[in-house]
Order: sequence, then C-alpha cells, then structure tokens
Amino acid sequence: MDIWYKILNIVALLLIPIVAVIVGQKLQERAKKREDKMQIFKILMTSRGLGWNQDMVWALNIIDVVFADDDAVIKQWRSYYDKLCIEKPSNTDLKKIITERDKLIEQIANSLGYKDKITWETIQNPYIPQGMLEAMNKTQEFQTSQQNLMNMFQQMMTPAREENAEEEIHN
Repeated sequence: MDIWYKILNIVALLLIPIVAVIVGQKLQERAKKREDKMQIFKILMTSRGLGWNQDMVWALNIIDVVFADDDAVIKQWRSYYDKLCIEKPSNTDLKKIITERDKLIEQIANSLGYKDKITWETIQNPYIPQGMLEAMNKTQEFQTSQQNLMNMFQQMMTPAREENAEEEIHN
C-alpha cells in the first residue's frame, strides 16, 4: 500500500503542472476570443451613427473568423452582407441595410451575453453631438468642393492636351 501511495504522488507531481498549463492555455484562448468579439462589437456600436470608416470595414471582414463558432451571428452577417451588395440601393434598400446592420449588432450583443442589457432601442439611437455632425458636414462639403475644383481643372486641361497632341501629329 505504501508503494502505491508513493507512485500516486509521483504521478500527481508530474501530471498536475501539465494539466495546469493546458487549462491555463484554454482559458487564455477563451479570453482572447472574447476580447476579439468585444473589439468587433465595440467598433460596430461606435461606428453605427457615423457611417463607414476603416475600423468598421476591418471588423466586418473578420466576423467569419472570430464568430466561426456562432451560427446565429454568421447567418445575420451574411444577411447584412447580401444587403450591402446591392449595386444601386434605393432609399428603401438603404433602410433595410441599416436594419440588417442593427440586427447584426444585436446578434453580436446576444452572443456576448448582453441579451437584456443592450436593447434594440439602444442600438438604433447612437449618441452623436450636434457639433460633431456639423464638423463632419463641413468636412464633407470641403471634400466635395475640392473634388469639384479638381474636375474643373481636369476639364480645362483636357482641351489643351488635345490641342498639343494634334500639333505634335501635324509636326
């Protein structure tokens, strides 16, 4: 009996550290996966009222990888993606796109355990300060003005290039 007790102690001393490492790795993997899911969720929540940005596109493009184990999120992502692929969306299509996006955010919230904490109303009503909207509109107006100016310069330069090309042909 005494020998079995010693053997059991030796086996335990050898196995416990190995099991601890394996359990620790699994816990770290689970925490990292949740962190990745939270990152996507946070980006989509913060971007929902501001329009497209690079982070939002990044987040959408990794949903298939990060939520591979969540069929409901993947299904809603595909539904949203289908709506995004409409080439020339009408106003009705644009409303459907927003609804599908909000459903995706809701599904991700549910997946993260926020089912009763983050409501449909919360998702559909982002906070955007008036000053920020005005600044965004001014930036858009400025970019549009720059584009119009560049188009005018291009139109002015096109006849000059054509005349130079004709002169070179005749010479």
